Order: sequence, then C-alpha cells, then structure tokens
Amino acid sequence: MLHIYNSFSKQKELFRPIVPGHVGIYVCGVTVYDYCHIGHARTYLVFDMVVRFLRSQGFKVKYVRNITDIDDKIIHRALEYNEPIEAITERFIQAMREDEKALRILSPDVEPQATQYVEPMIHLIQQLIDKGYAYVSTNGDVYYDVEKFETYGSLSHQALDELQVGSRVEVNEVKRSPLDFVLWKSAKPMEPKWPSPWGEGRPGWHTECSAMSLQELGEVFDIHGGGHDLKFPHHENERAQSEAITGNLSVNIWMHVGFLQINKEKMSKSLGNFLTQREFLEDYDAEVLRYFTIASHYRSPVEYADDTINSAIKGLERLYTSLRGLELSVEAPKETEFEERFIQAMNDDFNTPIALAVLFDLVREINRHRESDNEQAGQLGKLLIKLGNILGILYQQPEDFLHGIKNSDVTKDEIEALIEQRNRARAERNWSGADRVRQKLSDLGIVLEDTPNGTLWRKQ
Repeated sequence: MLHIYNSFSKQKELFRPIVPGHVGIYVCGVTVYDYCHIGHARTYLVFDMVVRFLRSQGFKVKYVRNITDIDDKIIHRALEYNEPIEAITERFIQAMREDEKALRILSPDVEPQATQYVEPMIHLIQQLIDKGYAYVSTNGDVYYDVEKFETYGSLSHQALDELQVGSRVEVNEVKRSPLDFVLWKSAKPMEPKWPSPWGEGRPGWHTECSAMSLQELGEVFDIHGGGHDLKFPHHENERAQSEAITGNLSVNIWMHVGFLQINKEKMSKSLGNFLTQREFLEDYDAEVLRYFTIASHYRSPVEYADDTINSAIKGLERLYTSLRGLELSVEAPKETEFEERFIQAMNDDFNTPIALAVLFDLVREINRHRESDNEQAGQLGKLLIKLGNILGILYQQPEDFLHGIKNSDVTKDEIEALIEQRNRARAERNWSGADRVRQKLSDLGIVLEDTPNGTLWRKQ
C-alpha cells in the first residue's frame, strides 16, 4: 500500500484517496517570464513520475498545474523588453510546452492560467473579507490578516512570532503585521488591471492557487505539490486562504521536491546559476535529465555536476545495452519478484533509487539468460521496458539511444562507414589497418562490440 511523506505531519502516511480509485493532484507551475531551467524540470519530472505510477496502479488521476501569467516579474520583463505582457507570456508558455514535449513530460489534465481566473480570485478575496480574515488597507490593497488564522506556520513548522518575512512578502506601513500578505494590489500606472469591489487592480500571487484548486479539485483534495522553496510563504499562505474559506484542511498530503543545486546553492534565476532546459537538451538526450532526476529521492537535494550527469548516462547505457538484440514482441511475465519489489519501492514514498536498483537486478537476469534462453531474455526485457516506462525511461529503441551523437563532429553515416572499413580490413586479415580504424573511432568516442551478429557501437 502506498505511503507518502506529508510535509505537514513530517511523516510518511498511508495514502487514502478521498474518492476511492480517484486522485486529485495540484502542482504549482511556473511564472512565465523566461525560459524554464532544469530546476523547474526536476519538480515537474518528479510529479510526472508520480502521475505515471498512480495511473499504472489503476488510479484515475486529475492532474492540475497552473501557469502564473501575471506577476511583478512578468511586468518588469515586459517593460525591460518593451513588449506587451501578453507577448511575453505567450512566447514563454509556448517555449515551456516545447521543452516539456522534448522531455516527454505528461501534459496536465487542466492547466489554468491566472489571468483566466481573476473572477474566482475576486470572489475568494471577498469571502475572506466577509469572514474577517482580510482587510482593505488605506492605499486600496487588500491584505490577509495572518494573526486571524490560528494555525499559520503549521505547514512550514514555524511559530508565528519566529517567522521571518519570506520572498515576495512586502513590508509597508499599511499592513497590520509584517507577515500579512497581499491578496489584491491596487492599480498602478502602466500595469494591467481588472475591476473589483475595492477598485481597479490585480490579484496577488498567492491568491491564484487557492482559487484554482477550489474550482478544479474542490474544498479538499488528495495531493498538493511543488518545490521545497514554495513551502513558505507560498503554500503556507495558500493553506491559510483555502482553510479560512472552508473551515477544514484543504489538502490531505503536501509533497515538496528538494532543491537542485549547483555548487551547493539552490539553482535559481535570481542567483544567476541556472541552466535552461533547452540548453541542456542541446548537449544531452532528454532521457538523461529524467534518469538524473529519479536516481535521487525526490525529497533530497541533488547536486548538478558533470559526474552526476555522466553517471546518469552510464546507467542508461547499461539499461539499453541489455535490451540490444532481444526479441521484444513477446509479453512481459506477470507476478515476478522483480515487479513486486519495484512496486514495493515505489509504494515507499516513491523511492525511485531503490526502484532503479531493481531494474539493474533485472538487467543481470536478462544477461544471464541471453545466450541460453533468448525467449526468456526477451520476456524479461519487455518487463524491463514496462517498469522503466513507469519511471518515464526506456521509451526509445536501444540503438537510437546508444547511437546518440549530440554535439558531435561526426555523423552516424560516417561512423558506420568507418566500421565497414574496419570490417573489410579484418576480413582481409589486415589487423594493423583494423586497429587503426578502431583507434580512430575510439578517439571519436565510439565504443565497439564485436558479436556473432556483427559489430555493435555506441557513443561513449
């Protein structure tokens, strides 16, 4: 049975869907003012894995992930580029979708954009005012009164009097408390605005996720996810909004993904230490980033470095090499100890490193049967693909991955011409000539394997 670590309770809990067989998931999406970096990719690859696993176990999943298309950063970028806000957001939404398609990230079932949910946000803010949780300040902004919500800080496990003002929390004289956060910002020159009962303006960042999740998933839903950096203040504020409205817990399980780090610092645009997804894909196969993501537990911080990327490449090479030459039109065997152990690992808070270890045990079994029982090896290969697909890997033909020559000075045709030249030299017993060609291929990063069925190659 599936257990998931709940950030709210700080322990693994048995997962009990609100509606048996159905799962509602809300994940906080990106603010579309720039290209997405691979830190974003880690979060969305993690929840892609979660959705794939849940669906593989028979759950009907409704996956909601929002797009923030109105925000201070977007406004500043539009002014910087001297472009309309809509042009900025449309361009980067399109870029985000192109990157996710390249990474084979599943599209959400619902992808609400903030500008399409302004009316639900206004309705939510009015409800908070009516219930005494929000107030209109002297400058026309509307703020949430944090001290009115008794359990504020419970998600981030901080006492109210110890909380420090977090990112995006503004301190000014019109707020009752420094921790009060804005729900509605009064109109400013050159900024987009909408009519409201409190005058023209635009919603605050935190407001959108409460309005969207309430509308798309109801007053309480199964799983809310996002990066670790969103726990405070964004998710803390979102919880305060939603639960003040409903009077109940709004989310059963809060899941947070650990930071992707460079030189032990969180990867972020504000620090300037980020690599965009499309920059990564210029040099590496998309599957490398996915393997890199699942090789560590989702809650752990992970360091992006040459050695961790090289380790991901080698792991994929080993998996794909085991599938070479197998008859894969057969059916995968059922109720094997490999699949049982794999599901057991995934049921333990999506423990993908252990699940990957099971795949490598399966590789050893395939290799053991390869020569003696090719049919059995093929069946196990089909099982390897089935389990790998649940993690989002092993969807390519083995040769397509192993022949990957991104960012290379040599083409596939040139490599195969050199291999043919070497094979002719070997047939003529010109061993020195064959060795020279093999060395040339080695210098190009090509690894050869001579088999009874011919010479196989892969890019190192």
